[in-house]
Amino acid sequence: MSLETETNRFAPPTAHVEDVATGSQELAGRGARLGAALIDTAIQLGVFYGLAFTVFSSLRPENMATRGLVGTVAINFGLGILLFAAIHGYLLATQGQTIGKRLVGLRIVGLDGERLPFGKLIGLRYGLGWLITMVPVVGMVYALVDSLFIFREPRRCLHDLIAGTIVVKA
Repeated sequence: MSLETETNRFAPPTAHVEDVATGSQELAGRGARLGAALIDTAIQLGVFYGLAFTVFSSLRPENMATRGLVGTVAINFGLGILLFAAIHGYLLATQGQTIGKRLVGLRIVGLDGERLPFGKLIGLRYGLGWLITMVPVVGMVYALVDSLFIFREPRRCLHDLIAGTIVVKA
């Protein structure tokens, strides 16, 4: 303890505290995470709109008038989560990866470096964030803040903090 902190009771603590204990695992880079997210989004949109314009013709935008805006948002949200779980569920449950993360060489783990339960990944890391983004204005602010958190030193987005996850190189 320095003389300055002994005399200044308002001085910040001098102890170094690690935010995340990654052990021997290397944190994923920001660019790799962005690439994985773009791949996942392209896959999700491709499957969703492929189904919307072939199998589920009622999901087409021109049919929105019969359901109204709230009905359309609710259906799209529900189907989006189901499709995400169907597309990425097996890899998330067994490897802690989405297809994009697998292609880029990343995986999602808990703060202790261990794989997380599937329900926690879908519910806290993905589902809660999607639900918040559905709220007008609040959702846009959340999405922006969530994305900007990646530029902090521990490279953890807001959804990582909520779910207690880190993304590491596989």
